[in-house]
Amino acid sequence: MARKRQKDPDILHGHHVVSGPELRAAMAAAQDADETARVRRRVLHGVVLVLLIGLIAAGIIVAMAIINGRLRIPSAEPAPTPVSSCPASLFDYTPNEKVNLNVFNSTSRPGLARSVADEFVARKFVVGNVSNINAGYRGVAAVVSGAAGQAAAFSVQRNLQGSDYFQDGRKDASVDVILSQDYKSLVPAELVDQTPGKLSCPRESRRIADPDKLPVTPAAAATP
Repeated sequence: MARKRQKDPDILHGHHVVSGPELRAAMAAAQDADETARVRRRVLHGVVLVLLIGLIAAGIIVAMAIINGRLRIPSAEPAPTPVSSCPASLFDYTPNEKVNLNVFNSTSRPGLARSVADEFVARKFVVGNVSNINAGYRGVAAVVSGAAGQAAAFSVQRNLQGSDYFQDGRKDASVDVILSQDYKSLVPAELVDQTPGKLSCPRESRRIADPDKLPVTPAAAATP
């Protein structure tokens, strides 16, 4: 007769029977997990509370600064319209014999300043300084004067088609002409337009390398 197998007390109908110590250990682990979760929630709530208090304090500080005038909020005003530096006045043609002119050659062509100065003299312009200079201007010719010489510069430009006007700080009415690489010739004397008009200022493509600097001539540099 076969002997009966001894039953395992921890197995009941094929399932593990949880003992008292195991049950207590499982409950303790669950309690530890709950405690950890509670600690995390408390820390998160604390961080949120601190941030909220900081935002409120910052808002109060900013509000007090605005009230006391220490902080100004920029208003939504439209951007100012750019103001052109080119004179907008209409000028009458100044008689040639009343224009004091200096002619400068900034090209590599020898004798250009003298030959052009002679042409101006033939048209009864009063020519003073004639020499070569280095200039960063790109174009046909730069016509430079102070505010007092704008009308005279207008007359010079009518003889120099394609030239660009620049204003400097000189006080007299003298005008400087800086001949550049694109210069070809003066307008034929009989075709010079002597009706009133405006000065012609440079387009961006014909400005000097640094648009904040004017072409500097000896005459302009010598002006106090």
